Amino acid sequence: MTVNKILISQKEPTNTSPYVSLTEKYGVRIDFEPFYSIEPLSSREFRAQRINFLDYTAVVFSSRHAIDAYFLMADDLRIKIPETMKYFCTTEAVAMYLQKHIVFRKRKIFYGNGTPQSVIDLIGAKHKGERFLITTSDNSKPEAMTRLFDEKGLDYTTVVLVKSVSNDIKGLDPASYDMIVFYNPSDVESLYKNFPGFTQGDIRFISYGRSIVKAMEDAGLQIAVKAPSPEHRSVAGAIESYLKDNQ
Repeated sequence: MTVNKILISQKEPTNTSPYVSLTEKYGVRIDFEPFYSIEPLSSREFRAQRINFLDYTAVVFSSRHAIDAYFLMADDLRIKIPETMKYFCTTEAVAMYLQKHIVFRKRKIFYGNGTPQSVIDLIGAKHKGERFLITTSDNSKPEAMTRLFDEKGLDYTTVVLVKSVSNDIKGLDPASYDMIVFYNPSDVESLYKNFPGFTQGDIRFISYGRSIVKAMEDAGLQIAVKAPSPEHRSVAGAIESYLKDNQ
């Protein structure tokens, strides 16, 4: 069946050129609408985990949201993060974001290439004696990181700092779209929270990322294209691959 309207469950990106190209080439309409938001835990929710930031000498960050939540929680609890705290970030972009909260040059900040192994490599023998706090979200799966920490015998604790909250998208009509792109299990949760009687019908779904696949399959949603993959390295590439074969 022909695809005319596509819904992508994220904010409109800064660089829309790949999607403009698809619109011009295939005559499709592409809309962007985030299905959920990321919010910091409340002080009460955080306290239930019985975590004291000052018990740790190093923090592992993999997102900007976690950084904001960490320092917000410290302020709420009137905790002064010591100058000696070390920060291990999964990417340079995440590390640079720390400048929003701390004086970059006065702290010990390290960043990897986006993989859990790169964080372990940063720690090496020099920092193995630190007590690490690994920051996560309510629906993230930190096993890829914690498994490596276990293998190295590192002292760590995981803490949830942010949660996913479904957006009110009841103004949308999912059935009016021929294709929908999902990235996160929270997309599925939001879909059924806003539209309890939703049925897929002829809608083609594209999944982007490993975590979303199981959530979609558990919900009984059929996936037309799974990305990223060697054939579909981006969402725009996955969409074009489908359109090329089916328009």
